[in-house]
Amino acid sequence: MSDAVHFILDESALLAAGYGNVMASGLIHRSAEVSGWYVHVPVCALVEADRRRPGTAEHFASLPGITVLELDLPAALALARETTWADAHTRYAAAPTPERPDGAVIATTAPDKWRGAHVRVLDLSPDAP
Repeated sequence: MSDAVHFILDESALLAAGYGNVMASGLIHRSAEVSGWYVHVPVCALVEADRRRPGTAEHFASLPGITVLELDLPAALALARETTWADAHTRYAAAPTPERPDGAVIATTAPDKWRGAHVRVLDLSPDAP
């Protein structure tokens, strides 16, 4: 088990941060300031968020502490079996890898979307407990 904490932002978290969600913004800020905290953004989630709110992609790509996860061949193969690219890439990115042996937590404002997906979720909704 690693001491590092990895978060994957789905498109709802990207949009929420852009609209000033305090929890999403705090998570991003903490990753830039605290050693061992990492925030990753799957490129497919970034594209989907940018379609809904133009400028989102450029903004997040410029932030320190954010790692944009490219669509490599294994991720593309995982996408081929799913219906939405953004959700499939986010779920794939949350799975354990050599770089993230414990996997990652999906940060979202739409936690119900991930119910039954066998992933860990951090609810960034303003009314989350």
